[in-house]
Amino acid sequence: TVSSRQLIGLTKDIIAEQVNDASDMAELRDYAEELEKSARDLRITLGDAGLREAWLNIQNKPVVNRSIESLISTLKDLLVVLETAAERGRGLEQCYERGQTILARLKMFQASRSENDDDAENQSVLWYETYTKSFMLHATPIDVASIFQQHTNHFANAWLFTSATLQVNQKFNHFAENIGLENYKSGVWDSPFDYQKQSLLFLPENLPQPSEPAFTKELMKAAIPVLISSEGRAFVLFTSYSAMHRAHDYLKQMLPFELLVQGDLPKHQLLEKFRQTDNAVLLGTSSFWEGVDVRGESLSCVIIDKLPFASPGDPVMQARIDAIKRNGGQPFMEFQVPQAVITLKQGVGRLIRDVNDSGVVMLGDPRLKQKSYGRIFLNSLPSMPVTSDVKDVERFFNQSSTAVDTDTPVSEAV
Repeated sequence: TVSSRQLIGLTKDIIAEQVNDASDMAELRDYAEELEKSARDLRITLGDAGLREAWLNIQNKPVVNRSIESLISTLKDLLVVLETAAERGRGLEQCYERGQTILARLKMFQASRSENDDDAENQSVLWYETYTKSFMLHATPIDVASIFQQHTNHFANAWLFTSATLQVNQKFNHFAENIGLENYKSGVWDSPFDYQKQSLLFLPENLPQPSEPAFTKELMKAAIPVLISSEGRAFVLFTSYSAMHRAHDYLKQMLPFELLVQGDLPKHQLLEKFRQTDNAVLLGTSSFWEGVDVRGESLSCVIIDKLPFASPGDPVMQARIDAIKRNGGQPFMEFQVPQAVITLKQGVGRLIRDVNDSGVVMLGDPRLKQKSYGRIFLNSLPSMPVTSDVKDVERFFNQSSTAVDTDTPVSEAV
């Protein structure tokens, strides 16, 4: 990754170090300021904020090419002076090393760069993201396995991979093939959480297809009695911001609980407010599907709107789909479904974080029952009682759950 933040951070550090260790080299400041200007100019040429697209889409635009070439040229000029200044102090030496790394990465985005520069197996998809005042340029390998094998081949040691989300459909094939593992040993250590007693999976019926305009509203109608029964204390997780905001517009008219919405506050502040607010309902998207830990009664319900298939317009996803097709594979079942299964497992995993936790997971996507691949998703989840009757949800919250007396973490390993 190369970002405008890296570039501007480099210029500020150079200026600071120049004052300390090379006060007679005022030209360093001039070159650094020119680099910052070039970085900001490139941001303007990349277009609107909020883009996440393949570099292929803009790499032939003259204005973009000029900006990239100008940025590279300015950085090269700076590095010539910085190489001499690097002898003055360790700080300037480190800035020189950082500049060389950034330059090598920027060159990948030059229009003159040949597609054959990389080994075909290690070919990367180039893509970019834009924010209000910044940008990020990425080079992501399409095939991780061949790269990872180069590392494992250099070490005779054992390698251990452990996580609660390695299996798909109770198999390790997807994970192992993705990183090129062969002849591996695997094991599953049962969860210390008694999902049969601590949890309930609710699959509402008669909902429209996720692609239909009425889906989000109808799902929220089905969620109301669940949220009333749980007395709030819920995460409602979405696969898109638009669905999250539509749901918020509906729920704020229907629920007596405080609604916390992703984007209203920084993530850590939103989570802290959720923990401190009785009966709160937090609405979030992808960043709340993983890496979030709320234990105890504050979180007693997780509602997920759709199966979390990645957008086919995502540049990395599309490149990997195309690669599987070229090799005669079936990208939907070989890649898209397994990736969505892992993401769903992470989302469901927000609920039970401790041996004393209990609660209800509600999955609103009717494809879980209607499509043959739905069984793969259900087989990959913890063994929870399943119901389509909201009265079972009400009864669950009206009775106490028995916790298991252990604090061992969930683990799968290869």
